[in-house]
Amino acid sequence: MFLHLGNDVVVQTKYLIGVFDLENTSISKDTKAFLAHAEKQGRVRNVSYQMPKSFLVTFDEDFTEIVYITNIAVRTLAKRFHMM
Repeated sequence: MFLHLGNDVVVQTKYLIGVFDLENTSISKDTKAFLAHAEKQGRVRNVSYQMPKSFLVTFDEDFTEIVYITNIAVRTLAKRFHMM
C-alpha cells in the first residue's frame, strides 16, 4: 500500500516508521538534532514548499532512513492510512 504525501509523492506503508507533528516535536532538542543530522546526510525530502506541518520517517530497500517533510497534518495522514 502507498500513502500520498502531496505533490505526487507517495511512500510504501511497509517502510513507514512514524508520522510526527512538526510543531509539537520540534520543541525537543533531540528531534532538532535528529532532523539536522538527517539534513546533513542528505536524507530529508521536502514534499511541499508551504508551511510544514508534519514529518514522516521511513526507510528504503537498503534500510537507509529517509525523512519526508510535508504540509499535510498528522490527522489527515492518519485518515488516509486508515482508509486503505
